[in-house]
Amino acid sequence: MPTRSAFSGFRFPPDVIVVAVRLYLRYNLSYRDVEELLIERGVEVDHVSVFRWVQRFTPLLADAARWCRHAPGDRWFVDETYVKVGGVWRYVYRAVDQHGQVIDVLVSARRDAAAARRFLSRAMTVLKVRPTEVITDAAPVYPAVLDEVVPSARHHVERHANNRVEADHSQLKQRLRPMRGLRTERTAQTIIGGHAFMQNLRRGHYELGLDAPRGLRVAAAFTELATVI
Repeated sequence: MPTRSAFSGFRFPPDVIVVAVRLYLRYNLSYRDVEELLIERGVEVDHVSVFRWVQRFTPLLADAARWCRHAPGDRWFVDETYVKVGGVWRYVYRAVDQHGQVIDVLVSARRDAAAARRFLSRAMTVLKVRPTEVITDAAPVYPAVLDEVVPSARHHVERHANNRVEADHSQLKQRLRPMRGLRTERTAQTIIGGHAFMQNLRRGHYELGLDAPRGLRVAAAFTELATVI
């Protein structure tokens, strides 16, 4: 019996859906911007459908790419930034390694030990790796949490040592600006996770789209992933 595709039941063909998701994740576009670009290409679709496609297929594409992802480095730069979700400020835990790969992201209502523990534990479980060094700011929750979840790692706290991840936050903020706010924590997690996936893909942290010219590798990668979801 043939495997049921994730695209089954959708009125539009997979290539249209994947292009819409790719455009949204890659460029600083709103859902209405993507709608307009598709209409210019003869595809009549509304922005609500684009929103649904992004929410449905972004996690599937990122999960399908997991097996092609490069192993992260052993030095993790961990920090939190904040975004507005449903008109309320929420924290976003993010980590990058020494090679610029985004390790993971987590949207949280709180900035506390429980959230830090959940973020680090999830990242290590999903990636099946443990850092040998973790660089953070001077937030008081980290020493105890790191001693608990990754006691073998050296914890480094020093002025300006965490600039790498703090600078990376600005790219996320730039991408979120055209969105005019995120409505729920679930949609925020999908979008922010999708942004991290796109960053890693563009930075060459996946074995995808390697046969395509440099400027077409992201498009080729999405085409490859669409065949397996």
